[in-house]
Amino acid sequence: MANDDKIKIDAKEFARLIVGTNPQREGEDDIKYIKRELRLYLEALIIIDDFNDLEETRFDVAKTEQRDKILEKIMEHRY
Repeated sequence: MANDDKIKIDAKEFARLIVGTNPQREGEDDIKYIKRELRLYLEALIIIDDFNDLEETRFDVAKTEQRDKILEKIMEHRY
C-alpha cells in the first residue's frame, strides 16, 4: 500500500456490523444482552476513531517526508 493510500473506516457502520453479528447467547437475559451489545457498539466506535486518527497521522507524516525529500533535492541543486 502506498503512503498516499489512506484508509478511512466509517465508525458507526463498523459498530453496527459488530453488533449485528453478535446474537443473544443461550440463557442470556435481555438486560445483559443489551448491555453487552451497547459495550460492543461503543468500544467499536472508539477503536475505529482511534484507527482513523492514526491513519490520518500516518498520511500527514508521509506527506511531510515527501515534502522534506523535495526540499532536500532543491537545496542540493542550489548549492
